[in-house]
Order: sequence, then C-alpha cells, then structure tokens
Amino acid sequence: MYSENSNILDERRPIMDTKKIGAFIAMNRKKKGYTQEQLAEKLGVTNKTISRWENRHYMPDLSLLEPLSKELDITLNELLAGEEIVKEEAMEYSEQNLIQTIDYTDKKIKDEHKKISLFIIGLGIFTSLCAFTVFPSESSWGSIYSMIGLFLFVVGIFRELKFTSLLKKGLVSTILFALLLGIFFIFDYVSVNQFKQPPIYRLTTTTIFSDDGNKMIEYQNPFYNVFRINADTPNEYYRIDDKKQYTINTVPTSPFNVDKSSFEQLQHYKSQYIGNNSNTSHLLNALPLSEYGYVFEIDSKGCGLIVDYHCTDWYNNENLYIHKALVYNSVSLFKLIDNLEYITFNFSGSSYTIAREHCPLNKNIEQKINDNEFISEMMKLFENKLKKRKSVFLIYYE
Repeated sequence: MYSENSNILDERRPIMDTKKIGAFIAMNRKKKGYTQEQLAEKLGVTNKTISRWENRHYMPDLSLLEPLSKELDITLNELLAGEEIVKEEAMEYSEQNLIQTIDYTDKKIKDEHKKISLFIIGLGIFTSLCAFTVFPSESSWGSIYSMIGLFLFVVGIFRELKFTSLLKKGLVSTILFALLLGIFFIFDYVSVNQFKQPPIYRLTTTTIFSDDGNKMIEYQNPFYNVFRINADTPNEYYRIDDKKQYTINTVPTSPFNVDKSSFEQLQHYKSQYIGNNSNTSHLLNALPLSEYGYVFEIDSKGCGLIVDYHCTDWYNNENLYIHKALVYNSVSLFKLIDNLEYITFNFSGSSYTIAREHCPLNKNIEQKINDNEFISEMMKLFENKLKKRKSVFLIYYE
C-alpha cells in the first residue's frame, strides 16, 4: 500500500525547471551588471559554466548554490524556484525546493553512475574485440585480454542490475559470465574449424620436431585438442581431436596437406579422359610437389601424362618425401583419370615412369604413406627411363 502511494506522489512531485532557473540566473546577473566572465571569476568557475547554466544545459553544483545566490542578491529559495518569492510563500517554496533539489541530485547521481557503467561495458566489449582481432591466434595474450574484456563487461552489467540483494546480483553476474565465456569458446572452436588457426583458449602448447625436421604443435583446449601438422610449411594442416583420444606422439599424420590432397578432396577432379586439360591442371595443383612448380604434357595417343617438376629428387627427398609424393600422386592420378595408362615424372637429372598395370591401386596408400619400407618397395615399380613423348598439349604452371 505504501509503495503504490509513494509512486503516485513521485509522479505528482514537481520537477526542477532548469529552463526557468537558467533564465532567472541570467536576468539577475544582468541586474547586477555582471558579465558571464565576471560572475565566473567571483565563483571560481569558467564563463562556459555560467553559459551552460543560463542556456538550461546544467544546474549549478550544490556547493555553488549559496555563493551564487549571494552574488546575485537573491535567496536560495528564489534561485531554486527560478522566480522572486514573497515572504508569505517562502515556507511553501522552501519545502518544494528541498524536494526538487533532492530529486535532481538523486537523478544526477544515477546518471553519472549509469555513464560509468556504460563506459565499463563499452571498454569490455572493445577489449574483447581486440583480443579476437588484433592479437594473432598463436599469442596467449588473446585469451588473457578476452577474459579481461568479459570481466569488465559483466562488472558494468552488475552495476546496473536492480536487485537490492548483493547475492542475487552476484549470482546473475556469474551466470552471465559463464554463458558469455561459453559463447567465446564456441566462437573459438568455429574459428579453428573454418579458418584453420590455433585456438585462442588453450591450457598448454607443445612443439616437437620429426626426424626430417618437420614441426608439429599440439594445442590442448579444455574440451578438445588441436594438432598443427607440418607447421610453417606448404603442407601445413590442422587436425582437430574432439574426443581427445590422441597425443602429440600418437596422432596420425601425413607428410602432405590433407585438407588439399586427401583422396576425399581429390574426388572433385574425377574424370574419364586425360585430355581434359583444365581438370588435369587442377588435379596436379592439388597434389603434393605442386609447391615446387611444374610443367605437364599430355600424350593423347598413348593416354599418358608427363610432369616436369622444378626441383631435384635428391635434394628435396628428406625422409623420402619425393618418393612418398611419387607413389601417392601415381595412385591418385590413375584412380581419378579412367583412361590414363602411364605417367612420367621428371626432375632435374632424373625421371620416373610407371604404368597403370604396375601401380598398387588396391593398396591403402593414405595409411601407409609414412611407412618408409613400404615406399621403398613401391619405388621399385617405377622405371628410370623416359618414354618417347608424343605431346599434343603443353600447359605451364608456376
């Protein structure tokens, strides 16, 4: 009952008229013959402050009400009412002005409180955005600044919650923090999947080097692991372990970029004829060794393919990388081009030729590609002799 009546009284309560008060200050200043600069000097403020009062933008500060009324030779009641008051009405105006002053002060305090809260919220949003856009994903600063930004955002919201109980405000703020942190984790996971980058939120980072010098990095997230395989090479790719079943020593790897060169990805280039130049070019570009550049020729009569790679087979063959690529490329090309009968791979000083009938098409090459003994056996199927080229088309690729 009291609450309802107090709300009605609040609605009927007169509001301090800053427009009326500003005009009253200007009128009495002119009566005293003061300029804005002179009055400002007497009160220890700037003339811009006086101008804001008179233009109804601001009310004088509470500490300046009494000095201002004395300088203008008016009562405090008259200053707050914005008009001259006769003695008979002074008591009535005193009570009214007191209520208005209290209300105005309370509103000003709430407005300042809200401005500070909005500033904290804005700073939190800005800090979080910087964490995701400014800092590289490899840097741990991204996660630190995103947490700082999230904390500032929740603090700003906490300040504006209308609950009187600190326990309720704290509980709501904690739930909000956990919810937003979950959204950040989801956003980070999507970024890892879509943009192939390290996760921002990670517990540990482990780096190892293989015998052939390739680098692999493991990023441990609380919910999944990310492996960056062949890091900082043309064959770099990411493997996301959602079930956390692998370690950096047990995760399956490939010497090639599986996002580009896996059999699943290569199915887009399935063709019946070797004469489809555009398709053959795209297929070779997706296969290993394309990073060195190449030129290829098509033997239309013999249904053959001759590929000249711009590298040597001995200098770039650490851990049998060239040989693994030759076996993998041969199987891929024969499987995807139906009428292809032979392939010749030329390097600076060496060449390798293999016919369809000798190619191990029934072998699971992807799973055996890291088995050096298997690769050495497969290389025995290649002939180290160039066949006579009967080229019809010559395609250059850089």
